[in-house]
Amino acid sequence: MDIRGLRYFVEAVRAKSFTRAAENLYVTQPTISKMMKQLEEDLGVPLFIREGKQFRLTDAGQLVYRRSEDVLLAMARLKSELADLAELEHGELVVGLPPMIGGAFYAPVVRAFRERYPGIELKLVEDGALAIESSIRDGSLEVGVAVLPVDRDTFDHIGFVKDTLRLIVPAGSRWAGRARVKLADIADEPMVCYPKDFTLSSRIEDGFRRLGKTVNVAGRSAHWDFIVAMVEARLGIALLPSTIAARIAGRPLEAIELDEAQIVWHLGLIWKKDSYLSHAARAWIALSRTMLGTAP
Repeated sequence: MDIRGLRYFVEAVRAKSFTRAAENLYVTQPTISKMMKQLEEDLGVPLFIREGKQFRLTDAGQLVYRRSEDVLLAMARLKSELADLAELEHGELVVGLPPMIGGAFYAPVVRAFRERYPGIELKLVEDGALAIESSIRDGSLEVGVAVLPVDRDTFDHIGFVKDTLRLIVPAGSRWAGRARVKLADIADEPMVCYPKDFTLSSRIEDGFRRLGKTVNVAGRSAHWDFIVAMVEARLGIALLPSTIAARIAGRPLEAIELDEAQIVWHLGLIWKKDSYLSHAARAWIALSRTMLGTAP
């Protein structure tokens, strides 16, 4: 059933004339007549009792008139809501963020997005990069932050930081004063690590594996500030990205560059390639690109 048929029907009833309805709708009178006949055929009931050039509604016609007004009102609301979505007046966006990066990088983006699009309900889901990757792949998330590289056949991305790692140790440790350390220098030390499902955790473990070693795990946490607290309590040493390590200034700790070119922390905002993105997701990507720039 053509929605125009309902619109023409309602106008004809309101105008009490096919001719006046045609004038109001800027169509010909035969067009109205043809549409009314088609509507009756589609519904399988007569809608009009025709009396010369006049008409009145059958019982079915009165019911269809009442329901047609509801349908047309719902359509008008739908068009208005769709326009609001396009103009980012309403909607929802769920973004996946690894716990370690929220405050360090994305707090300004979150604030700017909320100020610019107050009608969009923004939900932040904290999870490891691998879990975020999986959620975007299966469609339960539109956008999220992951550790690059990712599968380029599946994802598009913009990179916004590429960091080396730093060894975090208590002040006065045996590494004090050194500019760099290699992974082999700390291979037997107890370490405070990220959860096993974190991409960076896997890459650090791969580095130890290349040395024929396994990580001596003293504890795990998804939050960098708790990792640092455990190092400060001398439970073990840790490896943190340089950008995060810069935040420990003023604490009784040292951050020493890790001389391992194969282990880097390259973050990017990712989304599924060639899939539909909501207006809100596109706005988030554009704002991220503007505020965070891109890393090679």
